[in-house]
Amino acid sequence: MFTPVETSLGAVLLHQATSVLLFQNGCVLGASGFLRRILSAPTKGMASFFAGMAISLLPLKMFLPELLRAYPPVPTTIQAALVTVGVGALVGWGTKASNGCTSGHMLCGLSRLSGRSIVAVSTFFPVAMITHHLAHPSLLTDVCEAGVPCYTPTYPSTATIISLVVLTAGTILAAQFLPPLIDSFSETDCKFNPDAPARLATQFFSGLEFALGLHITGMASPGKVLSFLSFPNLKAWDPSMGLVIIFGILPNLIEIQAKGFTQPPCFNEKFELPKKTLKDTDWKFVLGAAIFGLGWGLTGTCPGPAVLRSFAQPTWGLLWMSGFWLGGQVCAD
Repeated sequence: MFTPVETSLGAVLLHQATSVLLFQNGCVLGASGFLRRILSAPTKGMASFFAGMAISLLPLKMFLPELLRAYPPVPTTIQAALVTVGVGALVGWGTKASNGCTSGHMLCGLSRLSGRSIVAVSTFFPVAMITHHLAHPSLLTDVCEAGVPCYTPTYPSTATIISLVVLTAGTILAAQFLPPLIDSFSETDCKFNPDAPARLATQFFSGLEFALGLHITGMASPGKVLSFLSFPNLKAWDPSMGLVIIFGILPNLIEIQAKGFTQPPCFNEKFELPKKTLKDTDWKFVLGAAIFGLGWGLTGTCPGPAVLRSFAQPTWGLLWMSGFWLGGQVCAD
């Protein structure tokens, strides 16, 4: 069902997760790239980011347990396990070939007006929709109530709204002010040291905000994502994810256009932005975006939400992550 309050607040957290990482550490938040690095060449920075994602479960369990996402059952047959590995491989190959997924291209790339990201999103989004329509003909998911159009809005209780606002505001303030405070007490030059405490703290809070944003918006829920891909069937369509554009991507766009990249980030000597332009786009890039869209449309799971599901279902995570890693290795060849 349509959740305008939760999704709007969660989208603000997604915006902040990408913003603090960009303007404090000079890095683009690309979940697929981060995941590939933690699996193949882990660093303290990557460990800090994923630690922040893992810690996100604690405040949700304590204050907002109703927002913890329920996942489909863990595969119990060889066939189901192979499908999980296969879908992970599609996402792994696709995101490697197209250099990103929904976070790197949608949240970060569109807001930088990247031509490559516009091509990627214009490819994987319609492919995901078509795949969902073909693979799940009924289009109805577990987030839609029987007999009620899925676009019908639902609203949380007053207590839940207060908890959401406090958690959102508190997390944003901590991400904005604690890394500079840590830097003021540190003797390490964070401009040139990727393992400086302030940079690691920024990675941690970015991961925390990113994970909380995925949970609160509902993007961590495969059914929620698939319901958005059910358009134009309005009976099965949940428009919640559209609010991520308004409260996640649009604020990123405004902030980037206002600040620009003329001044270096707080804790880095320069911005580490993708160097490839639209001229570097080739058939493999477009094919990769399409293959990612295929994998995304089959299950409603992309790399960021896959990490969160792996925390809740380690067996599923082992299968999906194995496929993701293998897909990336095949693409590298």
